[in-house]
Formats: sequence, structure tokens, C-alpha cells
Amino acid sequence: MLYFYWVIQMTLQEKLKILADSAKYDASCSSSGSRRQNKKGLGNAAPYGICHSFSADGRCISLLKILMTNCCIYNCKYCVNRKENKVPRAIFTPEEICEITVNFYKRNYIEGLFLSSGVIKSPDYTMEKMIETVILLRQKYHFHGYIHAKVIPNASEYLIKKLGRLVDRLSANIELPTEPSLALLAPFKKSENVESIMTLIKKNKSASFAPAGQSTQMIIGASKENDLTILERSSYLYREHQLKRVFYSAYIPINQDKLLPSLKIPPLTRENRLYQADFLLRFYGFKPDNLLDSENPNFNVLLDPKTDWALRHLEEFPKEVNRASYFELLKIPGIGPKSAKKIIASRRFFKITLNDLKKMGISLKKAKYFILCDGKYFASMNILKRSFLESNLILESKEKNERESCQLSLFHE
Repeated sequence: MLYFYWVIQMTLQEKLKILADSAKYDASCSSSGSRRQNKKGLGNAAPYGICHSFSADGRCISLLKILMTNCCIYNCKYCVNRKENKVPRAIFTPEEICEITVNFYKRNYIEGLFLSSGVIKSPDYTMEKMIETVILLRQKYHFHGYIHAKVIPNASEYLIKKLGRLVDRLSANIELPTEPSLALLAPFKKSENVESIMTLIKKNKSASFAPAGQSTQMIIGASKENDLTILERSSYLYREHQLKRVFYSAYIPINQDKLLPSLKIPPLTRENRLYQADFLLRFYGFKPDNLLDSENPNFNVLLDPKTDWALRHLEEFPKEVNRASYFELLKIPGIGPKSAKKIIASRRFFKITLNDLKKMGISLKKAKYFILCDGKYFASMNILKRSFLESNLILESKEKNERESCQLSLFHE
């Protein structure tokens, strides 16, 4: 109990420094799809979502992202806030969170709030304090902006429903891809409990209950699952629970434990490849077993997943852009949904050439290797060999990453 006494003595600024920093390990934070109306108060959560900005590692910073507390009764091996760690601890009161949120909003620092927490006393007690905070924001401070809250596993159904009626989005974090990994590294958590929360949210989702839906997070690299297993798990969660997003968070090696991998740096490139593959699942019509298989269960760290897939399926290329269907166009590296729609709309009026694609603003650095334009290839057909293409595309990818050294792209087409 001594550290609880110690945190009470902190200033609000000291608490904010600790609890905002602790929240950065939770990546399941996004916004869009809410229709909550402003009723003569502060903030707005319009259907198109809120404005976003991104930190250098790609995480959204447009929401005030904090923990209510980093004190926790659990001892998850991978978590910086586990009870055995000797780290500075802090606890916000509901009033303090409201004051910070409203003051930051009035200064135009943020557009909404992402509220998570360590587990204090019990899951239900923690949820009750989070609910108290959101009720204060909505009713006393008249804040109608975007609020995303993380559900505490093992909390009662009644409290989950109560929280869902107050916020725009809920997240229940699956944490690790498989049950054996959870049993090993986080024995207090069970994936079936998290999935029961997801089922509850899906059944109750409406204009007045978590209107922006739900998301989850998986930690990448703390356990031994390959990329195929992770992607299959994500695909299942999207299909069964209608998630808006699965977030992937590279394991940060901050704890010392014999059950944890001996990494020196977080596997950020692997995280990036999973995000790119996630976009292919959701928007491009790919399935996990299209992208990976038992012989290739992990993504190529040197190439984005779609380019790597194309190189392993050269028998499908080159594709004639004047005849290919929408989904065939999406399989071409360098062509995404917007580009494919431009091509289909334009070819109703004329046969498309390579110059036409350039005029449409379509990047041909990758696409040129995999397309025909009115029967013409950009160079000799002899160039369509995997060894040549792979070396060229890897070189171009390295040059691109060097130019964008501050951040890996999530949106390779």
C-alpha cells in the first residue's frame, strides 16, 4: 500500500507524464464511424471521424491517450506495468482526467480521449472508476467529442453495457495470438473471456452503444507465433466479431524474464508488414493463405506483402490493364483501390497506355513490371524473371525507406 500513498503526493503534471507515457504501449486506439451529436457542449464526433496526426512510429496522437492508472494487480510478463516492476506509479482521479481532457481540447491539442487503465482492486472496480470518469465528461463538462475506452477483461456484463452507452468505441485486447502464449505469459487472461466481450459488443452495437464499433490489439514478437498464425487470427476476429481494426504492437523488450524472447530492439519492420497485410485482407480481397503458407509462414522483411506475393505468382502476370477486372487490378503491386477505379473509369473511353497511367498519378515504379498496356510491356518480356525483379524491387524499396527514414509506410500498394 505504500506506493498508493506515494502517488497521491504527485502533481497533476507529474501524473500526466507517467500515465501518458505508460499508455503508449497500447496500440488499439483509432477513431471513425461515430454519429454522436453535439448538444450545446464541447467537441464533435461526426460520422467521418476526427482529424488524425501520427507520431514517427505511425501511432495516432490526435486523441489524448492516457491510463487512469498504471498500478495493476496482474503480472503479465511482457507488460511494463506488471505488479512486480519497480516503476513510478500514478493514479488519476476522474475529475483530473476530465480537467486535462477539456483543457487540452480547448487548446486544440486533441479531438478526443482514449482511456485505458491498469487493473486496480478488481476488474469491476476499475471499470466503475472509468465509467465515473466518462459520466463526468459527458454530463458535468458537456463533452460530446470522441471517446474510446478499453474494456477490462473479466468485468461484469452490466458494466460493459453501461460503458458502451457512454463512449464511441470500445476495445477488448486479445494481447497474444494464441491461448498457449497467454497461459505462458499472462496466465490471468484467457482469450475466451476477451472473445465473450467482443460478442457482447457486436450484439449490442447501435447508434447509442459503441457506434464506432470495436478494435483489439495483438503484441507481436513476445511469443513464438509466425505471421501466418497471427494473420489467421486477425482474419477470424474480423469475420466473427466484425472488428473495425486489429492493431499490431511490436513487443518492446523492457522486462527481464526467462520466458520472454531475448530481443534487443522491437520488431518494428515485422509490425509494419502485418499492418500492410491487414490492409490486403480488408480492402484487396486477399486471404491469409494467399499471402503465406507452411513453406513461407513469415513475411519478407525486404518487400511489402503484395509485391512478395506477386513475385511468387509470376504465372499470373503481366496483366492487361485494359481488360483486368477490379480485383485483378488490385493484385498488381503499386495499384490500390483508388488507382484501380481510375483505370476502370478511364478505359470506357480510350485504351490506356503507360503515359495515361502516369497522367492519372499512378506510381509505376512497381506496377510497370507486372502490367501490359494495350498489349505492350514496358521492356523486353525476358525481364519478367523473379531473380531480376526481386533485386530491382528490393533496391527500390531500400531507397524509398531511406527517403522516408522517419516512418515506414503502412500503405504500399
